[in-house]
Amino acid sequence: MAYELVVIGCSWGGLNAIRRVLQSLPADFDLPLVIVQHRHRDSNDLLVGLLQEHTSFKVGEVEDKAELAPGCIYLAPPDYHVLVEPGHLELSTEEPYRYSRPSIDVTFESAADSYGRKAIGVVMTGANDDGARGLKRIADRGGRAIVQDPRTAESPTMPNAAIRMVPGADVVELEQLGDFICAVKSRAALARPRVVSRRNGDGATERTR
Repeated sequence: MAYELVVIGCSWGGLNAIRRVLQSLPADFDLPLVIVQHRHRDSNDLLVGLLQEHTSFKVGEVEDKAELAPGCIYLAPPDYHVLVEPGHLELSTEEPYRYSRPSIDVTFESAADSYGRKAIGVVMTGANDDGARGLKRIADRGGRAIVQDPRTAESPTMPNAAIRMVPGADVVELEQLGDFICAVKSRAALARPRVVSRRNGDGATERTR
């Protein structure tokens, strides 16, 4: 079954990490990409401009009822939850979830409920455990769960929490994340990145080349 959506969650250190991923996406990448980056409620739109400098894809903050379009990048605005519905996005001012608004978990869980096996979830660098429960929901619904290798994260807390919650997730180094997302999208198993690691049942890391 083809994937139709990518959702990415990050916090501390996320700007640099997201830029690296966007820079590596090919010009023909045609999935909508929703990014939830923890931001202060009084943040301005500077983040949109900083990301736009590193990609040819259109970057914009989510507007309520915004339709999901191929190859567009949707950034969660400060102080709003982003809910993924079939074909569009909605904004919510419900209470912060686990101290966060926007909440990665809220977006991921709604993506899992709306897209199921057609969703790809990616948890990246961050200093709390937001995103872990949402990534598990995506995996439980048959979607693809991907986590930035904590060793390449500016703050490893968030990816470590996601790995504990979803031990079967693909754990991928930052430099390889964009290529890996594209490989997953195209089902090109041989196009996996140079190093991918998984946590086995004993909590140890297994690496393949």
